[in-house]
Amino acid sequence: MYGKIKEHLQQELRNIEEAGLYKKERIIVSPQDAVIKIENGGEVLNFCANNYLGLSSHPALIEAAREALDTYGFGMSSVRFICGTTDLHKELERKIATFFGTEETVLYAACFDANGGIFEPLLSENDAIVSDALNHASIIDGVRLCKAQRYRYINTDMNDLEEQLKKAQKQRFRIIVTDGVFSMDGNVAPVDKICELGRKYDALVMVDECHSAGVVGNTGRGVTELFNIRGEVDIITGTLGKAFGGAIGGFTTGRKEIIDLLRQRSRPYLFSNSIPPMIAAAGIKMFDMMSETTVLQDRLHANTDYFKTGIQEAGFTIKPTKSAIVAIMLFDARLSQDFAAALLKEGIYVIGFYYPVVPQGEARIRVQLSAAHTKEHLDKALKAFVKVGKEMKVIV
Repeated sequence: MYGKIKEHLQQELRNIEEAGLYKKERIIVSPQDAVIKIENGGEVLNFCANNYLGLSSHPALIEAAREALDTYGFGMSSVRFICGTTDLHKELERKIATFFGTEETVLYAACFDANGGIFEPLLSENDAIVSDALNHASIIDGVRLCKAQRYRYINTDMNDLEEQLKKAQKQRFRIIVTDGVFSMDGNVAPVDKICELGRKYDALVMVDECHSAGVVGNTGRGVTELFNIRGEVDIITGTLGKAFGGAIGGFTTGRKEIIDLLRQRSRPYLFSNSIPPMIAAAGIKMFDMMSETTVLQDRLHANTDYFKTGIQEAGFTIKPTKSAIVAIMLFDARLSQDFAAALLKEGIYVIGFYYPVVPQGEARIRVQLSAAHTKEHLDKALKAFVKVGKEMKVIV
C-alpha cells in the first residue's frame, strides 16, 4: 500500500538534494550559548540562534527552573481548565501583562499555537483579516483556520494597507495583523502608522512580537515601546522561546475580553498540555531580571550596530534592519548553502535560507546577534565573512 507514495517521496527527496536545498540538521552537544560544541567535537561561534539576550543558559533561570522542578515536579499532565493550572502559570501571565502594559494574558505551549488559536474564536465569515504579506507561517496557518474574509497588503506598505482596509469596510469587524520584526529581513513594522489606520478604519491591531520583544525598544518591551504606543495595540502574541529564555511557551496578551474569550474557545489552549512549571518559573525570573536592568538590551544593541557597520563596510549587501537580525544577501540558493558550509569550517555557525522560506532569488545568510557575543566573537565572524566572501567572489 505504501509502495507508490514511497517512490514518489523518494524522488521528491532526490530532487531537493540534487538542487542543493536539502536541509541537514547539525547536532549540538553543549548548552545553547554564543559558543557551542557540535557533534563532531568542534567548537563554533553561534550566530543563528534566537538567543538575543543570551539567557538560554543563564544561571539564574536554570536555578529558578530547578527549584520549581523540585517543588512542582516535571509536568502537568493536563490542560489548563482541567487540572493544569498552577500559581506559577497565573503569576507568569500577570508578569507578561505588566511588561507589555496590557490588561490580561493567556499562555500557550508555543507562539505557533497562540497565532493558530486566535482568529477562529474571535472572527466569523462576516469579518475581515488584513495581513502583511511577509507575516510568519504561524499567522498564515491561523488565518487559514478562520472563515473570515482575507486581505493581504504589501510588506509594511501603508498605502496598500489603507487600500485593503477600504475594501474590508463591508465586513462587520476588521483586524490588522503584522509581525513586529520580520524574521527573515529584520525590518520593523511601522506599528505607529498601522494603529493610526486602525483608528481611521475601525480595525483592531494585532502584533506578533516574537522577534521584537526583548530586542527593540530601550528596555526591550518591543514595538509598542519603540513607537511610544504602549496600550494602543489590541493583541500582542509572543514567545518565551527566543529572547525570553529560549525554552518553549507562547502567549497572547491584550484586551481583557479578548483574552477571556480565548480561554473559553481557543482550541490550542483548550486541548494542549500546560507548559511545565519549571518553564513558568524561569519565565517569571526572566521578567523580574528585565525589570531591574537594561544591561543585556544595551549590549545587544551595541553588538548589532557594530556587526552591521562592519559587514556593510566589507561590501556585503544587507536588508535594512532595526533589529538584531542582519540578512546578508547572496540571492542564489546553492551559494547560500556553500557559503554557510565554508563559514562553519572557519568556526562560524550560520544557516543559509532560500525558497520557500524566503522568496525565489532572495537567498541569504541570516545572522542573529546576541548580548552573549563579545567584541572578539564579532571580529572573528566579520573576518570569516570577508575571507569566504572573497573566496566565493561575493565581495572584492
